[in-house]
Amino acid sequence: MSAAATPEDDGVRVDVRRGQPTDDELAALVAVVSEAYVTEAETAVADEPARRSGWELSARGLREPLRRELGWGPWTC
Repeated sequence: MSAAATPEDDGVRVDVRRGQPTDDELAALVAVVSEAYVTEAETAVADEPARRSGWELSARGLREPLRRELGWGPWTC
């Protein structure tokens, strides 16, 4: 026996590999699995990204190092 969702549903497909479960047993299986999924989905949340401080937002990045091969003034080029 196999219970399958119709194509227009967003349901689950259950394939029975052995035995002959009753409709009540299949309903119990779907209820337990659905409840476990809902519980897992409620507890599985992503951490909030760390908020950047005002200092981090306004601080400039480091500048590139001086190129010593160019010299110290415009006359040394």
